Amino acid sequence: MRKFETLLLLSPELAADAREALLGTLTGVVEREQGKMVAADHWGMRDLAYPVQKHMRGYYVRLEYLAPGEAVAEVERNIRIADGIFKFVTVKLADAVEEVA
Repeated sequence: MRKFETLLLLSPELAADAREALLGTLTGVVEREQGKMVAADHWGMRDLAYPVQKHMRGYYVRLEYLAPGEAVAEVERNIRIADGIFKFVTVKLADAVEEVA
């Protein structure tokens, strides 16, 4: 298992329940790929340095999870087809992490 972090920039027009449903879907993808969600930090609404799809604000969420390397491709595929996600970036935090029960 490897440790990954994905930072999402969501649309400011996305309602709170739609945002939670979207994050629930991504959590389900991680768990379906034999991974484990470690943390989901909601950074909230922030001003952007430049317009993204004609918006000057966006909602940031940081997801931290343990998963096999192949799971990242499936998570990113789901992010690309989801509505309401402007941008994302995934970073590998650690190569080999032992899962603590």
